[in-house]
Amino acid sequence: MDLLLLLKAAIMGVVEGLTEFLPISSTGHLILAGALLGFHGEKAKVFDIAIQTGAIFAVILVYWERIKSTIVELPTERRAQKFALNVIVGFLPAVVLALIFGKFIKAHLFTPYVVATTFILGGFIILWAEKRSASGAGAIRVNSVDDMTVMDALKVGLVQCLAMIPGTSRSGATIIGGMFLGLSRKTATDFSFFLAIPTLIGAGVYSLYKERALLSTADIPLFAVGLVFSFVSAWLCVRWLLKYISSNSFVPFAYYRIVFGVIVLVTAWTGVVSWSEA
Repeated sequence: MDLLLLLKAAIMGVVEGLTEFLPISSTGHLILAGALLGFHGEKAKVFDIAIQTGAIFAVILVYWERIKSTIVELPTERRAQKFALNVIVGFLPAVVLALIFGKFIKAHLFTPYVVATTFILGGFIILWAEKRSASGAGAIRVNSVDDMTVMDALKVGLVQCLAMIPGTSRSGATIIGGMFLGLSRKTATDFSFFLAIPTLIGAGVYSLYKERALLSTADIPLFAVGLVFSFVSAWLCVRWLLKYISSNSFVPFAYYRIVFGVIVLVTAWTGVVSWSEA
């Protein structure tokens, strides 16, 4: 196995882990990082989706006590049954729309230009949400994932589908969307993490199965390195984010998205950087 290729896999794993659960789009960063590293093509797209599983293992580890108690209590406890139902309901819209539009999106929207544009638009939406929250215009009516209704879960699940557009950010869509829907910042973040478990594991397994003809046993070290680095960096990131949101807003991430998106567009337009298609 080419050591340089393994190094690229490690870098991509770190990028995935650090960006998957922040409202800045892991897919967008992977596309841009892949363009800079020359790590692109059909196999690279499968790799980008597959290593999300490593990041999800980090979420499972952080939330293990809640996940374990839900599994144990599922046959008898109403709270566990309601929570599991909400996660399933929130997960289903992404499944349906991914099956319908997934192929088209992969073929036409996975480019640095699309990512940069959605980065900028997403940044302004976050600023709008935070301004609305600070002014008290959006009343918080749900302060815990246990207080969410099935309709709340469905609405967040529908908002999550916006993240099918590269650069939007799955976590950004669900967290900020949840805040618009009346969820507290902590509740929206927690549900975003729980919703990510079936969503990203499902996407990873489906992608590996669908594109299995592209892969061989020689690819195992490449994927293993990506998964490990994704797991470690995501674990650190999730623990930090849960502390961060207790006393901070997402405004810095909004400005980051806007500035970074503008830099990509300007450097691409002027030819300073050759942002090739991923």
